[in-house]
Amino acid sequence: MIIKIDNLDGIEVKQLLQEHHDDMLKHSPPESVHALDLSSLKLPEVTFWTAWISGQLAGCGALKQLDEKHVELKSMRTAQQFLRKGVAANILQHMLTTAKEQSFEKVSLETGTMDAFVPAQKLYKRFGFRECKPFADYQEDPYSMFLEKTFK
Repeated sequence: MIIKIDNLDGIEVKQLLQEHHDDMLKHSPPESVHALDLSSLKLPEVTFWTAWISGQLAGCGALKQLDEKHVELKSMRTAQQFLRKGVAANILQHMLTTAKEQSFEKVSLETGTMDAFVPAQKLYKRFGFRECKPFADYQEDPYSMFLEKTFK
C-alpha cells in the first residue's frame, strides 16, 4: 500500500469523496453531516492523503489543523472493494504518526452514532481514541459522537 499526499484532482478521488458524502446522508440528516466538500479539503490547513493498492484507490483521509497543537481527522473513507482489508487502519496510523511528528498534542474527530458507523467507532477506539465533548464549532447532536486522542 502506498499512502501519499493528494491534490484531490483525480476522478477516482472525487468519486470516493462523493460516495462518502452520499453515504453520510443515508445515515444522518443533512444538518448532522460534517464531511468537508472538495474546496474545503483543498484549504491550506488541511492535508489530504490517499492510499493506493496496485494502482487502485483504496481509501483516503485528512487532517485539518485547528490550532498549533490540535488537529481534526476528516474524510476517512475506504473504497468498497477494499473494505475489511486494513486500509483504514493503515491510513489512520499514517495520519497519527504524522500528527505526532509535527508536534500536535491532540487529534479529535466527529463520527456518526448510527449502526453504520460502529466499525469506524471500533477502529478509532482500538487506536486509543476516547469519547469527549464537542470541540471546535461542533454542538451536541444525537447523530454525532466526538472522540479524541492525546499524545504524551
